[in-house]
Amino acid sequence: MNTPELREQCARRLLSAGEATSGLSAFVGLDGFVDEIIHVVDKRSSAESFQRLPTIAALATRLAAAAGQSTNVELVNHVTKLGGNGPIMANALAAFGLRVTYVGTLGYPTLHPVFADFARVAEVHSIADAGHTDALEFDDGKIMLGKHYPLKEMNWANIQSRFGREKFAAHLQSADLVGFVNWTMLPYMSDLWDSLLRELCPALTGPRRKMFFDLADPEKRNPEDIRRALDLILKFEQHFDVLLGLNEKEAFEIAVVLGLPLPEHTPAGLTQLTAELSRQIPVHLLVVHPVAYALAASRGTACLVEGPYIARPLITTGAGDHFNSGVCLGRLLGFGDELCVLTGVATSGFYVRTGQSPTVKDLVAMLQNWPV
Repeated sequence: MNTPELREQCARRLLSAGEATSGLSAFVGLDGFVDEIIHVVDKRSSAESFQRLPTIAALATRLAAAAGQSTNVELVNHVTKLGGNGPIMANALAAFGLRVTYVGTLGYPTLHPVFADFARVAEVHSIADAGHTDALEFDDGKIMLGKHYPLKEMNWANIQSRFGREKFAAHLQSADLVGFVNWTMLPYMSDLWDSLLRELCPALTGPRRKMFFDLADPEKRNPEDIRRALDLILKFEQHFDVLLGLNEKEAFEIAVVLGLPLPEHTPAGLTQLTAELSRQIPVHLLVVHPVAYALAASRGTACLVEGPYIARPLITTGAGDHFNSGVCLGRLLGFGDELCVLTGVATSGFYVRTGQSPTVKDLVAMLQNWPV
């Protein structure tokens, strides 16, 4: 569903929130990457002009043809930007007006220059060097080639020595939204979560607040690790209203780990799977975001909201993180499942069209002038 009435209701709710977002706080981490957004050359006509390979399949065909022979693949840097699920999501939350504190791997002991603008809109603390991603973008998706070795420095011992145990505990206690993302690429994230659950969470007081998790493409992790991560995420539900974000690929990977029957890759099939995942992982809200629409489920009931799909986006890297930030904004403002998902797809839709994180006013304008 995505009707003009639903969009108008969402726009009114966002307008009525006014300056409320400036009173909200977010504590987010724990990764950080330097992203190079790259196009792959198909044919070059001059030193300045080339046609890029349009699809992942086209690259796969070219690479397969080189087996046993060798080939040359030219990569052209389109833009270098801050990366990592955490910084992109946190930057988007800051654009909404939230007061954001970020702890991650953004350069150590000196912040990497690519995060300078981020540090002007958020309180940023880095305890390790950044990872690096070559993001090969195509019309039908992207291939993320990552160098992750600095991320092993993100662990509970280094957080305590380089950031501070008491400061971390204070933010965990006070933030309206806590977000821990990119579990797959942070090898000690599960151990860190376990330490937080044992050492800090029992002392939390006050009303329940929101906590967001994103596993970030767990295909390379073994099933036992994934099941442990899901068990730990569920334990946080004792202390927070937990939101878990998955893309379509991740939803099917989690289904395999849980031994669930796999439906067809259709809206109806994914709606069925999202509802079943929410029964198997009974967090406060579970969201799944394919490219053209998104779903949310709570208490085993799923809803689907169509997004403002665009065939040729300006940028796709970071779209999922923007969707997650929009969902979290909606929940922080008390929106129901459908409006949370609509806020999410509007946020990601604005981002892939402009390359910029939207403000709340930008969201309202997009909802009132929905792209055809």
